[in-house]
Amino acid sequence: MFKIGEFSRLSRVSVRMLRHYDQLGLLTPSQIDSFTGYRYYSADQLPRLNRILALRDLGFSLEQIAGMFDEDVSPEQMLGMLKLKRADVEQQMLEEQNRLARLEARIHQMDKSAAHASYDVILRDVEEQLVATLREVALDDDRITSMFDELEIYVAQFDQARADKAPFTIYYDDDYRDSEIDAEVAVPLKYAIPQSDTIRVRKTPRQSNVACVVHVGNYLNIYQAYNTLLSWIEANGYRMKGPIREVYLQFGADGLGFDLPPTYLADNSDQYVTELQLAVEKV
Repeated sequence: MFKIGEFSRLSRVSVRMLRHYDQLGLLTPSQIDSFTGYRYYSADQLPRLNRILALRDLGFSLEQIAGMFDEDVSPEQMLGMLKLKRADVEQQMLEEQNRLARLEARIHQMDKSAAHASYDVILRDVEEQLVATLREVALDDDRITSMFDELEIYVAQFDQARADKAPFTIYYDDDYRDSEIDAEVAVPLKYAIPQSDTIRVRKTPRQSNVACVVHVGNYLNIYQAYNTLLSWIEANGYRMKGPIREVYLQFGADGLGFDLPPTYLADNSDQYVTELQLAVEKV
């Protein structure tokens, strides 16, 4: 029989861990002196201790190992558990490889352009929304602003129909245009309202894997956010999937004759906050 300190030296496991294994019921002493409280271990406990250490090295938690010992799993069950752990490790490796790729892309982005360094691109899901929309081929950006005015005025006719959420524009053109822009402006709703000849009410679909980047300030430099988003998509092995969306988290609105929800209103263009959203998929 060995005292706990001697067994610790023999097994190369600290006394603290041996006490911890005892508390969990994983490896209890062979004998405890009733007078001194000394713990004694025997050499034939080393195989069990080595099994604990081997399973820990494979990534199993002490709670999982305790369950294996309590249930006295068969070799076939152990093989199945090892295969599940292998799949778990493979998934973790894939996630880390993807994280490494994103880090490399970010480093390349910062090396390439100081302007890009001020933007962070994230992937997230975008939930469905009930909205009133107005879509047309707009002459220019000023017309798109007027479309928002028309839409907000229409929605304001219906008592508290306007949801306290950010409006947005969906751009459907395959390429950039500064005129003849196929755009749909959208205002979130609390409940469905009647449609008109030009204004539709619909739910935008839920989207997964949406690349998002936020631009702060007026719209003159928003092209930098667009450039960053496109560079990120290319660097991370994605491609565009559907139209791009501009969500106006902070914007200006004057001259409507009524108040919009104050949550998203800014006093001046330097305070504007716009999020670009673009659904993507792996190439």
